[in-house]
Amino acid sequence: MRMFVISDNQDTCLGMQLAGVDGVIVNGVAEFQNAVNKALSDKEIGILLINENLCSLDENLIDNIKLKQSKPLIVEIPDRYGSGRSEDFITDYIKDAIGINI
Repeated sequence: MRMFVISDNQDTCLGMQLAGVDGVIVNGVAEFQNAVNKALSDKEIGILLINENLCSLDENLIDNIKLKQSKPLIVEIPDRYGSGRSEDFITDYIKDAIGINI
């Protein structure tokens, strides 16, 4: 099982390659969706690292994968400018996933 990164900037992709993680740089929604679908078809990929900015391009696609598939594990990573998440993103994710407010 291996990791794979989908990034929208060269710095993130290069840094991951230096750590031994293969990846691809994409621009735009169509390239992002194609890269995700290609990664899903590769059964060797167990962890899929994706920039937060890219995940926001097609949140439905990412949420469906997270909620309905056990593999790969999708990890949203911040880019070089930091995280764009709200303070209560985990609470919102749990509420969306199981419908319980905590």
